[in-house]
Amino acid sequence: MSTTIDRPARQTSAPPPTEGTTRLARGLLACGIVSSALYAVMIWAIRYDGYSPISQTVSELSAWGTSTRTLWIPLGGLYTLLIVAFGVGVWIVAGGRRSLRITGALLVAYGALGLVWPFAAMHQRAVLAAGGATLADTAHLTLAGTTVVLMFAAMAFGAAAVAGWFRIYSIATMVVLVAFGVLTSMDASKVADDLPTPWAGLWERINICAFLLWIVVFAAVLLRERRLIDHPREAPPA
Repeated sequence: MSTTIDRPARQTSAPPPTEGTTRLARGLLACGIVSSALYAVMIWAIRYDGYSPISQTVSELSAWGTSTRTLWIPLGGLYTLLIVAFGVGVWIVAGGRRSLRITGALLVAYGALGLVWPFAAMHQRAVLAAGGATLADTAHLTLAGTTVVLMFAAMAFGAAAVAGWFRIYSIATMVVLVAFGVLTSMDASKVADDLPTPWAGLWERINICAFLLWIVVFAAVLLRERRLIDHPREAPPA
């Protein structure tokens, strides 16, 4: 099976891209692959004494007062830069393709939320159970919900822009996200009550990794479509 990038409804003439523009586009698209690799390492390798990636959520690694917060914040900032760069790359190669442009914009918005996450971190379970939740915890939940919406929207528009097996793969990935998202949400209240959550971390990481893999595959598909980069339908936006 093959993939096909939908062509714009109207053809527009534009000057051919310079070698510098082509290299820039490829470099930005490659940032998507690097961003996923970085975040995958973060969620599986970073931990503090007593932390379990199987039973504890990813957010607990950056919670106020944890020893891992000082490492997580700068690495999270790097991830933010990489995923925003990828979104810009998608926008550049989109040309007149509306679905790809929207996908790029959504990825930039998704990545830009990373600038807010350090200020909207949750508190540790014991603090929450003792009634120590603050506005930061409310903001954390709101930000998490917004992030999920942007993820699904980006995947939907990305799937609409690329026909063939990638579209089917995207739909399957969204199904996985919904299924394991439900499993993760079932333990959400237990975190706040400092109750056991034997599989919460695993369910959440499966969800995250499914999206990270989608980014890698999406980037690879765009990088293979040489005509998108070498022969855009219009000049890249300034």
